[in-house]
Amino acid sequence: MTPSDTAPKFKAKRIVVAVNPNASFGATRQVGPAAVATLRAMGHDVTMLIEPDFEQLLVTARKMVKSKPDAFVVVGGDGMVNLGANMVARTNVPLGIIPSGTGNDMARVLGIPHDNTEKAIEALAAAIQLPPRTIDVGYAKSAEGDRYFACMMSAGFDALANERANNMHHPKGKSRYTIAMVIELIKLKRIHYKLTMDGVVLETAATLVCVGNGESLGGGMKVTPTAKVDDGLLDVLLVKPLGRVAFLRIFPRVFTGEHVTDSRVEIFKVKKVRIEADGVVGYADGDRFAPLPIELEVVPGGMKVLAPPAA
Repeated sequence: MTPSDTAPKFKAKRIVVAVNPNASFGATRQVGPAAVATLRAMGHDVTMLIEPDFEQLLVTARKMVKSKPDAFVVVGGDGMVNLGANMVARTNVPLGIIPSGTGNDMARVLGIPHDNTEKAIEALAAAIQLPPRTIDVGYAKSAEGDRYFACMMSAGFDALANERANNMHHPKGKSRYTIAMVIELIKLKRIHYKLTMDGVVLETAATLVCVGNGESLGGGMKVTPTAKVDDGLLDVLLVKPLGRVAFLRIFPRVFTGEHVTDSRVEIFKVKKVRIEADGVVGYADGDRFAPLPIELEVVPGGMKVLAPPAA
């Protein structure tokens, strides 16, 4: 037997690559074409989807996934990951991720290079030849419809800041969100929640509720540090009411996950949770989902991804 007989056989794959419509300009505009060029150079059959807006991209992507490609790859931030999750959840089509957004939280969770697009493309090129990894996916039901989410749903202080930023016309860019956060911090107030977790009702005041399939939110904050994407559970984080000073003291600890040692922070592991509160909108994977109430449940093994094996 010769060495060539024992070497892994290369298999060309049919791959669909969807590019964030907002990435047609700026520093990340070449990431999608670079990924496509790399995969084609390897011998894969690649279709690149570039549409003028997300609505048209959703239509085209849905049609392409129905043709059962060997992989559906998204290029962009967590919003694109959410689009991808809603395309491939409960199918056998694996999701590939080339992160080029600001948060890239799902890429962080999966061990995909999140701050170097060249390394991310290399990682995808390697993963495409390996069996996909099976992980859980979240499923959200609301009055505005049902959607999947990949990493985390938030419904509290950060969601209020997101909602305010989205309704502001000025300034443009990241500074708008910063200003919105400052305004919400000044107005910081307790929110009355009703949580129904696996049938058990908890009514309480809190500053923040997050539900994690993965651990990361907002570009690396380990909000639910014990969450695992393949344990068949969701982690519900509850932060009891905090004053502005206490909030500012505990906030830096979120980046290491040490905030969970504070007595005002609780985490519950559940399969299903219904979140109710007045005047709060749920955000997941960085996208606006719907005003509460929202019912969330885990779909164990509901999605396949092209990512390194779990550590």
